[in-house]
Amino acid sequence: MSDLVLIGLYALAAGAVVGVVGEVALRLLRNRSIILHVCVLLTITVASVVAGVAAVARAMFLSAHDLQVVLITVAASAAVSLGVGATFGHRLAAASVWATQARERERQLEAGRRDLVAWVSHDLRTPLAGLRAMAEALEDNIVQDPATVAVYHRRIRIETDRMASLVDDLFELSRINAGALRLALSSVPLGDIVSDAIATTAPLAARRGVRVLARESGWPIVTAGEPELSRVVANLLVNSVRYTPPDGTVVVDAGAERGEVWLAVSDTCGGIPEDDLPRVFDVAFRGERSRTPAPQDDGPSSSAAGGGLGLAIVRGLVEAHGGHVGVRNTGNGCRFEVRIPASSLGNRT
Repeated sequence: MSDLVLIGLYALAAGAVVGVVGEVALRLLRNRSIILHVCVLLTITVASVVAGVAAVARAMFLSAHDLQVVLITVAASAAVSLGVGATFGHRLAAASVWATQARERERQLEAGRRDLVAWVSHDLRTPLAGLRAMAEALEDNIVQDPATVAVYHRRIRIETDRMASLVDDLFELSRINAGALRLALSSVPLGDIVSDAIATTAPLAARRGVRVLARESGWPIVTAGEPELSRVVANLLVNSVRYTPPDGTVVVDAGAERGEVWLAVSDTCGGIPEDDLPRVFDVAFRGERSRTPAPQDDGPSSSAAGGGLGLAIVRGLVEAHGGHVGVRNTGNGCRFEVRIPASSLGNRT
């Protein structure tokens, strides 16, 4: 029994020495990566076992050959343990990075949801207050002049259309974010889509005194969902027209290269602040413009008259097609460019 106690004390003393050294090492490395901490911890554990076995083996007065056999066996086991530990450390570090990124994404989504609720609440509260005031004025016969009554009826219709557009945008965005969007892909002539979008935007452009130009021919054909692509083009056009000053110009162009079809909408809005460029496609982002669109800027045909969701919907729909959208400043304005996989680079309409 005394021999066993002595062997235990030898092993404990050797392990304690290694443990103290390891504790000092961990304190010095407390600000380093998690994988380094895991590797150091495993090294300490294995080194403690090796030191204990070596101390006990020498205390047992083994022959030189037997001592070498014991140390080689322990060293091989230690190498395997450290290899497995290093692999585990890499996986743990990767899982930690993934968890951190997931938490950051969740934080951004939660912040986006809060911003969206705040923006939409404002955009609903303001027109609802106006609608209520006009309805009460009509109900109480405060307004009786036929011309004024007609104006009130027109404003009620416009505000109602604007709120309906906002609800439609929210529904579309919720479908995109929930992954419930299902595309019915077909070969779509991009020229027809652009022509329809320009016709829809024409009243708004006329009211603002903005010229909308597009090429006459050479439009590519793209494989896409026609309703979704129509909304992408319409939202981009409405956005550019609304932010372009009177006598400005909006130009629509397109082409095909390297297996992709690109569509560009350029305007003369004066440019976007560089700090705002990465946020242009965020939900409810409008830059320095007032939160509530001016009445003369929008009409019932404006799909961007809601809570700043137009460009966020553009990004979601383009990404649903496997493409991407970006924006950059040009000389006197900015250029929005959409790129999605092409159907046939040789087809033109």
